[in-house]
Amino acid sequence: MATTPVKTASVLAFERKLDPSDALLFAGNWDQRDNSADWQGIPIREKSIRGTISNRLKTKDQDPAKLDAAIENPNLQTVDIAALPSDADTLMVRFTLRVLAGAGTPSACNDSDYRTKLLNTVASYTEQYGFSELAGRYACNLANGRFLWRNRMGAEQVEVVVSHLVEGKATKRWTFDALSLSLRQFDSSDNIAELTRLIADGLAGKHHVLLSVTAFVRMGAGQEVFPSQELILDKGSSGKSKTLYHVSNIAGIHSQKIGNALRTIDTWYPNDSGDALGPIAVEPYGSVTTEGKAYRQPKAKMDFYTLLDNWVTEDKVPALEQQHFVMATLIRGGVFGKAD
Repeated sequence: MATTPVKTASVLAFERKLDPSDALLFAGNWDQRDNSADWQGIPIREKSIRGTISNRLKTKDQDPAKLDAAIENPNLQTVDIAALPSDADTLMVRFTLRVLAGAGTPSACNDSDYRTKLLNTVASYTEQYGFSELAGRYACNLANGRFLWRNRMGAEQVEVVVSHLVEGKATKRWTFDALSLSLRQFDSSDNIAELTRLIADGLAGKHHVLLSVTAFVRMGAGQEVFPSQELILDKGSSGKSKTLYHVSNIAGIHSQKIGNALRTIDTWYPNDSGDALGPIAVEPYGSVTTEGKAYRQPKAKMDFYTLLDNWVTEDKVPALEQQHFVMATLIRGGVFGKAD
């Protein structure tokens, strides 16, 4: 008797398993890193500036008289800014990260047959490979300070301290020289290997894993720092051309931006054009917004949905690196149901 093929559930959702908090920004001095509990939060302040017309002009506006007239009208703007005080040379960025169990287990699924097949598929992967490959890449992105984004660029020194918290106390601590680690390659030093095992155990549900992450960035006294920028849909309500994120007037980085940095581990995407991007963030279509490009096109059958459907519903096991990608997307979380 032929078995009824499994169809992808129309309701299918997964919760993220790497759960970072917002990161807050503080200021102090490099040689006082051991006393960072007393460092002051970096406030957001406003600055009003008089800019010049410098955007590319349409051909009809390149007439000298029109350009002179435009230059006479100053480009006045009010922007938010965050900077180290004049007596502090180091930025401290601090957040926590929960590593949750249950990777690949849907939080919502309206088809019991599909759920059973999916769980069996995930179990087969974890029994064969575990989470060491993915955990190693997440650990590297903590150690190399990728989550600092623009704050990492041009820094003189960057030190990242990761602590495993149990009942609010640090039971293990790792210290990394972030600038000695590549953003394009995934290191496997002893310190990172230890952190990798802890993250893998958290994903496997062997331990409760809560990490405290603190980065010290030596930038120079008074230098500008870069919190997240808020997306303001109604710009007329604030009158500012740039609004920075803060928590109780302490500059911050969105948890979503921290999470994006941690999941920048996809080196398995098709790259026929030879773009020297290095790792990209794990996204169903390999989307890189800064490039305006999706590297995992459905027509190449390398997008998450095609790989997942072929693996679960048709028993077409992807290549190992694409299995890693599918699992990393499930760890990322999202709503992946298929409409009828």
